[in-house]
Amino acid sequence: MSNRILSFLQLFVTSVVFWLLAFIFFMAIRYNGLVEELAIYTDEDLGLPIFAFYKYGVILGLLLGVCYAIIEYLFDEFLSKKLILGVSVVAKSLIYLILIIIVLSLLSFRIEEQIDIDLPNERGWWRTDPFFWNTVIFFVSASIVFSLIRIANDKFGRGMFLNILLGKYRKPREEERILMFLDLKDSTKIAEQIGHIKYSKFIQECFRDLNKVLNKHDAEVYQYVGDEAVVTWTTKKGFKKDNCVNLFFAFQEQLKKRHQFYLSEFGFEPIFKAGIHFGKLMIAEVGTMKKEIAYHGDVINTASRIQSLCNSYDSSLLISETILNNLRTKSLFKIDSKGIINLKGKEKSVEVFGLSK
Repeated sequence: MSNRILSFLQLFVTSVVFWLLAFIFFMAIRYNGLVEELAIYTDEDLGLPIFAFYKYGVILGLLLGVCYAIIEYLFDEFLSKKLILGVSVVAKSLIYLILIIIVLSLLSFRIEEQIDIDLPNERGWWRTDPFFWNTVIFFVSASIVFSLIRIANDKFGRGMFLNILLGKYRKPREEERILMFLDLKDSTKIAEQIGHIKYSKFIQECFRDLNKVLNKHDAEVYQYVGDEAVVTWTTKKGFKKDNCVNLFFAFQEQLKKRHQFYLSEFGFEPIFKAGIHFGKLMIAEVGTMKKEIAYHGDVINTASRIQSLCNSYDSSLLISETILNNLRTKSLFKIDSKGIINLKGKEKSVEVFGLSK
């Protein structure tokens, strides 16, 4: 399955579930207890079809969820680079307003048939209808919440935002993690030749290509440092289908697909080198003015130093023995032992292997 399809499906499912729950909640706020409240003022049976309104709340949530996912995906994938944020927000707001008018108008015709009451759904009905503007205000508020959740997930990584909300890392927590240090080869030479402005755009494009293969390999980015990215997995996700090494080869393939773009735009083709290691480390929430999730432990230093050996051994990917021992499909790779190496600053020696396809 292509990265674009996978990305769209994830947004689609999240959007539909969110808006479905949001409009069930909206209908509950608006209509829950309404019959009992009106009964205080009249003895007549008003015959309000409360459950029908819940049903149409579900339909409204599904329709808006589907349309919301499509619109957000199209803007993210094709228009975000071309439009400044302000213009993008205004354009999407107008589209959503028109969408709500159309959906509510269609639903009102259907509700009319069911309850046999003439509803105000003639042309321009929405201008003065309080239910319409209540729905718009709720939609805008829910959209802000949804957007903030997406931004937080982009900032902290998938699932990490929920962990922060639950306070999982308020106290340092020990976990076993796989770390990949990914670094651009000949970065100084490239920066000198194309200048810092073009170089920044060059790095942007490289990491945009990296992001296209992250989800498919269940990876998270711990941090970006200059032209280096630190990618992480839990051991379960990292060794499943050998994601921790296959991500690197998928990234290489993604860069090759855009080989011509990089050469024509920057005059250089990006080549990355990587070092991978895993072990126990501590994860903690740090900072107050600007919160971060920080990793502490020897595994970080070891992974970084393994990566720094790539140039010495003329290898694009180096892994530790602990990684090699846990790979499930060793036969698919060319494995070249570099011997037992004393890494700078470490007492224990580590056997390092070059990996290629």
